[in-house]
Amino acid sequence: MKHDKQKPQILRQELIAESRLFKVESLHLRFSNGVERVYERMRGGNRGAVMVVPLLDDDTLLLVREYAAGTHSYELGFPKGVIDPGEECFMAGNRELMEEAGYGARELVHLKQISLAPGFFSSRMDLLLARDLYPESREGDEPEPLELVRWPLAEVETLLDDPEFHESRSVTALLLALRWLRGSHNRP
Repeated sequence: MKHDKQKPQILRQELIAESRLFKVESLHLRFSNGVERVYERMRGGNRGAVMVVPLLDDDTLLLVREYAAGTHSYELGFPKGVIDPGEECFMAGNRELMEEAGYGARELVHLKQISLAPGFFSSRMDLLLARDLYPESREGDEPEPLELVRWPLAEVETLLDDPEFHESRSVTALLLALRWLRGSHNRP
């Protein structure tokens, strides 16, 4: 359902903080009703990111366990990464799958493009389903080898309950992949 609401006018935009990884900008906005507000957001790089739900076979998901600095813990999730310049999401997804899981995919299905906290971030992530896998490894940028975890598709409810599997993008990707596998992606 489309809406006709007018976007606020950007009166001023300035960089207010910067680190090696992040840039924070201030937006002074005027809404259509005349109200003005100042918002802060992370400035995006417009490259996008990709996450892949790999199916080793019809009955087995592949996940990776890797360190997450934000929670200072090891997290269970799907291969993911930034889309490099010159890549489209399918190329990036296959590359990340090779780097993080040691497999390539002959078939990649686009599930959905999502955003995370759009009130603060402008970046988007393409979620993909990978099928018809074959062994192929590429060197990635991870500081240590990632643990590859095979998970029976029949035990997906146990995965959703697993305390290490809680990252919102991985949960979303899994649920969209399950919907696609059920065939409901063909319904209006």
